[in-house]
Amino acid sequence: MTQTRRALVVRGGWDGHSPEATTDLFIPFLRAHGFDVRVETDNEVYADSDVMAGTDLVLQCVTMSTISGPALAGLRAAVEAGTGLAGWHGGIADSYRDSSDYLQLVGGQFATHPAKAPDERVGDGSDNFLRHTIEITDLGREHPITVGLDDVELVSEQYWVLHDDLVDVLATTTHPAPDWHPWHRPVTSPAVWTRRWGAGRVFVATPGHSWDVLEHPTIRTIVRRGLLWASR
Repeated sequence: MTQTRRALVVRGGWDGHSPEATTDLFIPFLRAHGFDVRVETDNEVYADSDVMAGTDLVLQCVTMSTISGPALAGLRAAVEAGTGLAGWHGGIADSYRDSSDYLQLVGGQFATHPAKAPDERVGDGSDNFLRHTIEITDLGREHPITVGLDDVELVSEQYWVLHDDLVDVLATTTHPAPDWHPWHRPVTSPAVWTRRWGAGRVFVATPGHSWDVLEHPTIRTIVRRGLLWASR
């Protein structure tokens, strides 16, 4: 008899990324693929070693916020032992800004999302919605998460992330160097990546500011495949 896998959805933090609505898009998918899904709004669940030992996949959507030492240690230990960790946008790449140990685990950290030209800004969140392309890398064209998918153009926040060389980059996005920003040449940033950590797998997609981006067929496919890939 096939053993049921267990997914832990941890959601909260900044409300602007709609942690409940966006994770609700993927919970039915996980259940349809045989996962028993538990939802928590407090990341202190990571400190419960019994829960984490029985968890095959953590789907985290917690933008900013903080994490305690025991919770972070529990998350790192679980991933090292084989629990998968996955998420999108600020829910995983802009979590726990004051924790270098979390940053090391995930491998990339939000730095900024560049804005429109000053004369195009209206003073709300749309000032940071830029037309940009998510480009599949050569590695991505062979990886099970992104194989067979085409580049995709989005109008949304374009994440600039700081990262290290342990990430396997499946897609990138390039920030131009317009006159109103201080950098002097285009900067290419990872947009989709994976990371091996001990026996565990980490999956990150930076698109996903809002539910409509996550419902784009290509982004939805990447996230769905990423969740399954990361799971134990």
